[in-house]
Amino acid sequence: MPILEFQDVSKVYDKTTKALTDVSFSVDEGEFVSIIGPSGSGKSTILRCINKLVDATQGSIFFDGHNITTADKKEIRKVRKKTGMIFQHYNLVDRLSVIENVLHGRLGHKATITGAAGIYSEQEKENAFAILDKLGLADQAYKRCDELSGGQKQRVGIARSIMQEPRLILCDEPIASLDPSSSKVIMDHLSDINQSMKITCILNLHQVDVALKYSKRIIGITSGQIVYDGPPETLSKSKIHEIYQSSEGELITDVE
Repeated sequence: MPILEFQDVSKVYDKTTKALTDVSFSVDEGEFVSIIGPSGSGKSTILRCINKLVDATQGSIFFDGHNITTADKKEIRKVRKKTGMIFQHYNLVDRLSVIENVLHGRLGHKATITGAAGIYSEQEKENAFAILDKLGLADQAYKRCDELSGGQKQRVGIARSIMQEPRLILCDEPIASLDPSSSKVIMDHLSDINQSMKITCILNLHQVDVALKYSKRIIGITSGQIVYDGPPETLSKSKIHEIYQSSEGELITDVE
């Protein structure tokens, strides 16, 4: 069975703006999938429907056996425990240290009082340091996050998501705010995590060539509808032009 499945999902904002129209696709465990499309095409809405930041207007979404669209609060909590999220603007607590931000990835596994008190086991702390070491940030563990570069902040975000022990990691424009060198580091880490830890990854990307280089599968979306779903090898220039509704396409180079 797929780990994630969309069945005829639509999303309408403010009763008038159609963000998604009859979107259907499934993702198998361990896949590395990039969703591409122009701004406003519905890429971010897909991710937000998965982790219930927004509710689908119609259709069904299944994740790891749970129907997200009809899930109660208890089920949604279970889903979010298994779903890591990496944001374009990091969503870190800047005044806290790197290690404190990484440990926040365990909050979904704790009772409210324990989490609020910031009580973590020695094993959790050891795991956090091991993840930081894997991401090349062990020497930054006690720095405040507002002292880090953008690329370092995004690696902290990745570490925090891994601490959740997720089945799925959602990445919403993870390299949009980064320079080409930092973008390559982030994409290399995400690819390694996918392959070595067998964590399913779904990324929204604005950079077509990055999607072509790293993804095993690409979903192209235009005006809230899927117009391509397949391997990068068969994504033609004409199809890219169709996705971006442009005579020249939008081949943005961010990773060398």
